[in-house]
Amino acid sequence: MNITRIQTIIDKEWAEIFKNRIVLFTVGFLPLLFTILPLIILYSTRAVTDEAADLPPQFLAQCGTMELVDCFQTFILNQFMLLFMMMPLIIPVAIASYSIVGEKTTRSLEPLLATPITTEELLTAKSLSAAVPAIVATWAAFILFVLAAPIVGGRPAVVAHILSPVWLIAIFAIGPLLAILAVNFAILISSRVNDPRVAEQVSAVIIVPILGLVFGQLAGVIILSIPLMLGTVAVMLILDAGLIYLGARLFQREVILTRWK
Repeated sequence: MNITRIQTIIDKEWAEIFKNRIVLFTVGFLPLLFTILPLIILYSTRAVTDEAADLPPQFLAQCGTMELVDCFQTFILNQFMLLFMMMPLIIPVAIASYSIVGEKTTRSLEPLLATPITTEELLTAKSLSAAVPAIVATWAAFILFVLAAPIVGGRPAVVAHILSPVWLIAIFAIGPLLAILAVNFAILISSRVNDPRVAEQVSAVIIVPILGLVFGQLAGVIILSIPLMLGTVAVMLILDAGLIYLGARLFQREVILTRWK
């Protein structure tokens, strides 16, 4: 792959992306919202009594010697950990969905495809241009959350849990893998349809599995643990590799150049 060509397309994509107010709003406001919400919950539960801390037995068994109030805050914050995992899914979908379809609509994709750039270089550049802002925004939001948690009432045991391997794997490993999954799925869809809105709506289904984890945790059916997170990483690596390969195979460069209308 030619790194210079990839960097040129990324620069072009970012120049166009960050002129869009909706994209700027999504990249800036959504991480801020997902950071403020758990901080508000943390502040409002700082004075919860043991009697009010109602927890699923499966989760309660994992708390060990942790005080019940700390265990309660930990359980609540685990729901918001999944919000941090959703950030790199939600943010890049709009960018990536428009990535191919939008350029089809404006007829700016055909000249690009007529250049010596390969399909792999084009898709890599478009994937990175959508995924990197989402990953950086997610990491920045998480760091802000960790720094603010003790200030708003997070007890030492709770802050330590936020920095536990489960959280770190979720934020710094699964998060980027989810971003790559979302981006490549959105590009795959957008390369096959002719309407940016259709591409964005279809691509949004990738969020459904994360919602399943949220409801599973609330019901006490799913307990996030290191083995579960590592298993998720393995599955995500396989899915990402498969989608990247499939996207490159299904991207019909010649059709776009000769027959797309």
